[in-house]
Amino acid sequence: MGADLSHGNAENLCVGPAPQSGPRIRTTPARTRPKGPAVGIDLGTTYSCVAVCQKGRVDVIANNYGSRTTPSCVAFTDRERLVGEAAEMQRVLHPENTVFGAKRLIGRRYDDPAVQSSRNHWPFQVVGGEERVQVKVSYRGGEKAFYPEEISAMVLSRLKQVAEAYLGRPVSQAVITVPAYFNDAQRQATIDAAAIAGLKLLCLINEPSAAAIAYGLNVGPHWKAKRNILIFDLGGGTLDVSVLSIQNGVFDVMAISGDTQLGGEDFDQRLLNHLVLEFKKKHSEDISQSHKAMQRLKAACEKAKRALSSNVRATISVDSLYNGVDFCITITRACFEDLCADLFQTTMEHVGRVLEDAGIKKTQVHDIVLVGGSTRIPMIQNLLSKFFEGKELNKSINPEEVVAHGAAVQAAILTGHRYQNLENLLLLDVTPVSLGLETVGGVMDVLVKRNSPIPTKETRNFSTTEDNQTSLFLQVYEGERTLTKHNRLLGTVTLSGLQPSPRCVPVIVVTFAINHNNILTVSAMERNTGNSKQLVITDTRGRLDREEMERILKEEEELREQEKVEQEKIEALNSLESSTFQLKRTAEQGKSLDDRAKRRVLEMCEETTLWLEENQLAPKKEYEERKRELEDVCYSIITHFSKEDKMEKGC
Repeated sequence: MGADLSHGNAENLCVGPAPQSGPRIRTTPARTRPKGPAVGIDLGTTYSCVAVCQKGRVDVIANNYGSRTTPSCVAFTDRERLVGEAAEMQRVLHPENTVFGAKRLIGRRYDDPAVQSSRNHWPFQVVGGEERVQVKVSYRGGEKAFYPEEISAMVLSRLKQVAEAYLGRPVSQAVITVPAYFNDAQRQATIDAAAIAGLKLLCLINEPSAAAIAYGLNVGPHWKAKRNILIFDLGGGTLDVSVLSIQNGVFDVMAISGDTQLGGEDFDQRLLNHLVLEFKKKHSEDISQSHKAMQRLKAACEKAKRALSSNVRATISVDSLYNGVDFCITITRACFEDLCADLFQTTMEHVGRVLEDAGIKKTQVHDIVLVGGSTRIPMIQNLLSKFFEGKELNKSINPEEVVAHGAAVQAAILTGHRYQNLENLLLLDVTPVSLGLETVGGVMDVLVKRNSPIPTKETRNFSTTEDNQTSLFLQVYEGERTLTKHNRLLGTVTLSGLQPSPRCVPVIVVTFAINHNNILTVSAMERNTGNSKQLVITDTRGRLDREEMERILKEEEELREQEKVEQEKIEALNSLESSTFQLKRTAEQGKSLDDRAKRRVLEMCEETTLWLEENQLAPKKEYEERKRELEDVCYSIITHFSKEDKMEKGC
């Protein structure tokens, strides 16, 4: 009874708030004994990156393609799943079975407006019920639905393998970065993804904070004077703007702002929409009906966008784009900037907002650091420089790698690997959005204000609004609006078993606690004469329940075993094929072999080649037996005739 809360006669208390100055998160733990290697991972919307800090030096790890960034892309086929570059290659050929941009879905409900507005832009199916969102693909001959956490886990597993190949030993610990404006559900979902990937998460760190650590250590780890740094992080899918003060190795986040649905993907989509209309004007054909054509054109749009960062015009040419029609068009930088003008301007609004929240003026910002590949766009740089009245932007660090760099430093510290340049490093972070409860009249009563330092714990007393209430519903919201109907409902705590009393008499103690991962825990307790009852909940919206996690972990283990078997089978197939080619060359170049022996070896090689073409799905054992049989017979022939040749020469 009684969904509303009232302060009533209850005393308003604020217990144990975090201090406004001094250390709030000490990244150097008490333990000093180093553990195994821990990596830093930048789990991006379009590209991801992994780095490791050893002996005070950070190495950004290249994958087996030689690239230091890996596409956050997963493709599914009848035989296997592909991650990274291999999946990116499948994106144009089989778009319906290639999942990308999962970071934009993670931790979101299916009915989320952001999901509904974007789902038509994806070639793969986005499905869901009342809450959970999934992607549906064809895999191993049937339809399979995956949660975004599972897709992200596959990318994390790939980065884990890259790190293990580089380090030559298992990797089980990681610091993973998230956008500063990720809400609790998105952070919880990222934690689940790490668990599915077999990684022990040391902590989540905001991407701008990670970039600030890398920047601070790179250019001035021992600054004595306080410097205010603005981190402008515009990646493939998200925008984060943060203001930090750095002094003597202390990184104090003063304010953050951003948008988890604004990035390079949106610029690509604007250009794609423009080209679809151009194609329709020229050829009276609507290519949006073909996922394959759209993905081919989108890939060309991304290349053109990159080219326009250094050139004033770029040519987009796609052969046989749709119904056999070739498409070629020239896009100027001015045209691209006009198409995205409102999106570019929105980024500046967040810059203004974060300065206002931090309580500083433009002239008090000492450095403006660019992070994320989309900051290479000239118009973005021009708008930023103009906003700060011509101030030069800092481009001294690689925008695609700096976040992973900072995460790797954090990982080294949290595992007790102390080096001189990392000593006394403190990261003081904040919460990105206000948190509170609904009270009488649907009013939002804020307990934790936006940009409050974390970890933090805020306690306040409430009471009942009706006589003889026996239960109370606490509705937890996040947002900046006065009325809760304009904010986002996080969850409900039901406190039952209250003693019947007149309204405003019971004292309900509500506590909001936020840990260093920015994860919220809400607890409520009735404090009455001698009798107390406490109910503590951790907000689980957007999280997989225990049964789902166990099922996914079991399936992931089975998939890993299947992939291991598949990999061994492929290696056996390649070994047989390689042996066939080698024997064929030996026979063709063997001067000591007579024609009959040479013909016999070549015949066996040809028979094996034909057998391979017809048995691509044979088990590993058959490939090994076939190879053994081929080599036994052929090498026997070659050895026999080589001996005869030597004997003849000896005579």
